[in-house]
Amino acid sequence: MKVLGADIGFGFTKATDGRQFQIFKTVVGDAPDVQFGESLTPAAAPFPRHFIIGGQASFVGELAEAQSRGRGFTLDQTQFLSQYAKTLAIAALAPFADDGEPIRCVTGLPISFFRKHREALMTLLQNRHTVTVVKPGGEREDKTLNIERVRVIPQPFGSMFNLMLNDLGKPASQRFITEKIGIVDIGFRTADYTISEKTRYLERGSQSSDAGIASAYQAIANVLHEKSGVSIELYRLYDAVSRGSIKIKGKRYDLTGIVQAALQQLALRISQEVNRLWADDWDIDVIVVTGGGGAALAPYLQPLLEGEVLPMPPDQDARLNNVHGYWKYGMHLWPAG
Repeated sequence: MKVLGADIGFGFTKATDGRQFQIFKTVVGDAPDVQFGESLTPAAAPFPRHFIIGGQASFVGELAEAQSRGRGFTLDQTQFLSQYAKTLAIAALAPFADDGEPIRCVTGLPISFFRKHREALMTLLQNRHTVTVVKPGGEREDKTLNIERVRVIPQPFGSMFNLMLNDLGKPASQRFITEKIGIVDIGFRTADYTISEKTRYLERGSQSSDAGIASAYQAIANVLHEKSGVSIELYRLYDAVSRGSIKIKGKRYDLTGIVQAALQQLALRISQEVNRLWADDWDIDVIVVTGGGGAALAPYLQPLLEGEVLPMPPDQDARLNNVHGYWKYGMHLWPAG
């Protein structure tokens, strides 16, 4: 039996078996026959990004972004589940399991989607999936992905379990077990706010909003459209935002001020939502900011939140906090794994 964690996010899809992990952009595309695949720069042994599932060949992640003529990307939860989630999950999990090996998987959903879509996501994933993995060199491997158990939890609790549990799924930090913890999980599509009181989920202090990092990216894309006349897909802004500039049709645009203004505005919105939601929870011991969006927003957000904010470790990829926590919780649920 193999215990896996999967985080099928709107911006990035992640998976881990506790020893290795992978992360790729949440983009699905058709799989054209690439006539010339050589590159002058050697790749660092990437995970497969080409799959055949149910007779349908697909590229995922950066390969889809670069090579697919038709690319799928959405911020609509219903469309995401019906059209993309299965392909993304299989692509994420397939490299970590042998043919037919029983898999038990923990994944999550944003709080606002949890009650409505939890059963649908479990039904979608908990099955025997036949997949052909097309490796970077063209070699094909047919396998059955045997997902026998799926547990879906509120998304921000992944970060909580990552802090609370060790790699055996055992409690590792008394602070996160005994105290009242506020969690601000900023993803691509949503921002999730929840409270854990001695590990118990508090419904009153939990909600989702559409204040994910995508709203800042949309503001940046709008400014670029005004300046250049080109509509930039949001998932193509990741590197440009990190770099601080973007070249469009031969002209380079400085993004520094645009990015700062967009992030400051989003941080203000999130802080207002959090401070209002937790106004009666003045006894929160510490606030944890997490998620890939949380890493970008932390310098802007921390001074605006009312309460002690746990600093984000600079050497960790905050996009992986939830998926590592899902896996640890899986080890807690199924310790024989």
